[in-house]
Amino acid sequence: MTASQIRKAFLDFFASKGHQIVPSAPIVVKNDPTLMFTNAGMNQFKDIFLGEAPAKYKRVVDTQRCLRVSGKHNDLEEVGIDTYHHTMFEMLGNWSFGDYFKKEAIEWSWELLTEVYKIDKDRLYVTIFEGDEKEGLPKDQEAFDYWKQYVPEDHILLGNKKDNFWEMGETGPCGPCSEIHYDNREEGERLKVKGESLVNRDDPQVIEIWNNVFMQFNRLKDGSLQPLPAKHVDTGMGFERLVRVLQEKSSNYDTDVFQELIQNISAKSKKEYDSAAKPGDADWNTTVAMRVLADHVRAVSFTIADGQLPSNNKAGYVIRRILRRAVRYQYQYLEFKEPFLNTLVPILAEQFKGVFDELYNQKDFVQKVVLEEETAFLRTLEKGISLFESEYRLATYQFGDKPYDPSVKPDLFNGEIAFKLQDTYGFPIDLTELMARERGLSVDMDGFNKALAEQKSRSRAATAIDTGDWIILKEDDTVEFTGYDETETIAHIVKYRKVTAKGKEQYQIVLDKTPFYAESGGQVGDTGQLVFPDGEIIQVTDTKKENALIVHFVDNMPSEKAINDALTAIVDPERRNSIQGNHSTTHLLHAALKQVLGNHVNQKGSLVNDEYLRFDFSHFAKVTEEELARIEAIVNEKVRENIPLKEERNVAYQVAITSGVTALFGEKYGEYVRVITFDDAFSKELCGGTHVKATGQIGYFKIVSESAVAAGVRRIEAITGIGAENYINKQSKLVHQLKELLKNPKDIGKSIETLLEENSKLKKEIERSVLEKSSGLKNELAKKVQDINGISFIAEKVTLPNADAVKNLAYQLKDIVPNLFLVLGADIEGKPNLTVMISENLVKDKGLNAGNIIRELAKEIQGGGGGQPFYATAGGKDVNGLDKALEKAKSFIE
Repeated sequence: MTASQIRKAFLDFFASKGHQIVPSAPIVVKNDPTLMFTNAGMNQFKDIFLGEAPAKYKRVVDTQRCLRVSGKHNDLEEVGIDTYHHTMFEMLGNWSFGDYFKKEAIEWSWELLTEVYKIDKDRLYVTIFEGDEKEGLPKDQEAFDYWKQYVPEDHILLGNKKDNFWEMGETGPCGPCSEIHYDNREEGERLKVKGESLVNRDDPQVIEIWNNVFMQFNRLKDGSLQPLPAKHVDTGMGFERLVRVLQEKSSNYDTDVFQELIQNISAKSKKEYDSAAKPGDADWNTTVAMRVLADHVRAVSFTIADGQLPSNNKAGYVIRRILRRAVRYQYQYLEFKEPFLNTLVPILAEQFKGVFDELYNQKDFVQKVVLEEETAFLRTLEKGISLFESEYRLATYQFGDKPYDPSVKPDLFNGEIAFKLQDTYGFPIDLTELMARERGLSVDMDGFNKALAEQKSRSRAATAIDTGDWIILKEDDTVEFTGYDETETIAHIVKYRKVTAKGKEQYQIVLDKTPFYAESGGQVGDTGQLVFPDGEIIQVTDTKKENALIVHFVDNMPSEKAINDALTAIVDPERRNSIQGNHSTTHLLHAALKQVLGNHVNQKGSLVNDEYLRFDFSHFAKVTEEELARIEAIVNEKVRENIPLKEERNVAYQVAITSGVTALFGEKYGEYVRVITFDDAFSKELCGGTHVKATGQIGYFKIVSESAVAAGVRRIEAITGIGAENYINKQSKLVHQLKELLKNPKDIGKSIETLLEENSKLKKEIERSVLEKSSGLKNELAKKVQDINGISFIAEKVTLPNADAVKNLAYQLKDIVPNLFLVLGADIEGKPNLTVMISENLVKDKGLNAGNIIRELAKEIQGGGGGQPFYATAGGKDVNGLDKALEKAKSFIE
């Protein structure tokens, strides 16, 4: 069976058992503060398991694209090394929400594996929960008894809490699970060692393929377990592992899931892929590199398609790290010195056409983003290598109070600098280790790990949040949002909890109905008040979504007397109106961008608050001033037309799509959607946000900036309404002030141009004067050369206006004085400056290094610096230390 046939057989089998086939959620998680990425099939159903939303279907089946590269599910460093770990993978799953339980789940698992897929029963092993005395949990006898109907008892193994009790997190739904493992070893190996002894022992050929989780409990913050009111089944089968089993391969990478990509990599690199390669073999690194590329391009491509661009923080940083790991492997082991990974995107998109069309529909955009990221990181690699070369002598513990000794041969590369190379410049530690080994060095990994741990500790401290259990006041599964129709409503508190972040206590409140819009889709959350009958007022500082819940953030709770009373929830109306104006404008802007730039434009992110709007969109060139003017004019024309809002709720998704509505990639839309239209022929989008009743309420639209965000993504920032009015008034005032300063000229532009020309002429005259002075100093200093051990030594203070002039002087002296060791000190506008210049032959023959020397000298001026072995500079705080620094310079050559 092909991979496509295997996937289809799974979905068809459970559809025949009454399951609704549902689409995969995006790989990028929104509205869940505990997750960055979808890391399991259950993520999109989390609100159902938590009891925060009703289930539309009692039984569902799907294939979910997942990513595991952070948190407790972090397999990144195993990827490519072993045969079965991946970053992005598919998880096949069947689900029961309070419907069937262990009996049917076990029966159908066995039926599918052995009767549909025809897997050898003797190679299958199952595990069940052995119980946990400390938790008061008994052995899962029920699962054991059901499995006995299909599996011999010596193939039913007991598993501990770590392996066979599944938990969503520190709190939340959980329960015992039953794993299914497959023994993929050759028959001779199976006769020597029984398979049951290798289950859950990290044997690459005895692997888990399916896990059936039986959710029975809710873990509270105090660690206790509370029975769930309804029992659920949550299963997950690794698609790539299943394909491996059915195609009788010893590695996931040898299946048709990966081979098309790998064979392309092999052909383009002109290197052989050896599926049997082992560590130490000549082609081991080549094989690992091909696996890494084939795996990582999937993770990067699908995540970008789902709306997460590579960046330097949070989820974007994770994607950038994966991409850079792939580039480093292709650069280091496959010898691709030019961008290559991006060329795999179209192949991947074609492979998943009809399964996950999100990628196919955006393949050109995704490829462009990957290309730009590759190009940038290849430059980083070159820069990192250069930094390594200039730093590696310093990084051998020849610093601090120890005198510099060029005769000492290094043997250890400083771990802190290795960490700096990785953390600041994105230069991977394993590449630093490789380059260090080539020079006979080892990296101080203790120092590296210490610096890494300190950074993680700082990061954890900055983001540490202690969240208490929900205190339930009223049983209510759903929250009614009334904010489309009103900004004030009568409500009751359903539940609340205390949250402590950065030492500050705050509370989160859930109401049974609320007009407060929760942050979502780029629109910020509402603020306002909760007013109680006794006159008590609680300020709502923010509103956010947590799965299906609308959570109100407050700094304090009402009194015990008032907490169960009806309250009036009031949204700040002025702020809401400003937000709505900016949100509706993003829809008009989106349509105008398509009209001016082309239909390739798609929204890639947005921020809508009460002060401004920010809109990111796909486009591969800077938007010209003329284009921006046209876009602005179109939006303002639509504002003046005062187009009424056409809002349609609960529209069937397919009906909406067929009608030509704009839907955003990376969003998880339900079966029914909300359609927002401003003129059917102009703007029609799926949107859950709040909007003005007519475009005239926007007032006026003004673009304030256009810039690049990432490869193929541009950003427009703009303002509307009173914000636009204030901006124009401010600009008008600025122009008036300029006119006054320029004595009210008729043509202000021409006057400024004349001033700039005069300024440029004056600058050139000053530069000529400084050069003349430098030339005079050059000749004076050349006469002050001291011959010390065959070295021409000069250490002098000079009076020059800037660092460039000092640099120019140093290079002039280098050209006329052989064997030069030059140290210059200068007081530049009250700040000390040191410059060291050393002839290349002294660097090579005497082991002198300007970068190392300048760091020692800089201590005398309470500063620091660096540079190349022949030229380095430093700045500091203490001008009085210049003389001492110049005296100290001689000690390096005496």
